[in-house]
Amino acid sequence: MKPRKIPLRKCVACQEMKAKKELIRVVKTPNDELLIDLSGKKAGRGAYLCGKQSCFKLAKKSRALDRALKSPVSPDIYDALEQDFIKVEDEFIAGKETMVDDE
Repeated sequence: MKPRKIPLRKCVACQEMKAKKELIRVVKTPNDELLIDLSGKKAGRGAYLCGKQSCFKLAKKSRALDRALKSPVSPDIYDALEQDFIKVEDEFIAGKETMVDDE
């Protein structure tokens, strides 16, 4: 049987190619709302970040999300996303560990 192809995505901050499940997706919904999408299935334009806080800070400094989402992101939205990012970081890491255990 042919092995399954693993979808790869690039982190908008550090430019590293990784498996899609190893990255956190930030999505701009059709209603111009910015959310963190751990499922990776929400409708809208997405940008991927490594699960590290340093990558988020780099994306904030270089305004990488503005370019990836093709719309300006205000500093207060970056701050709100940073708080959400801190909350989901532990959940994301736990989910990654369970994925490794399943394999």
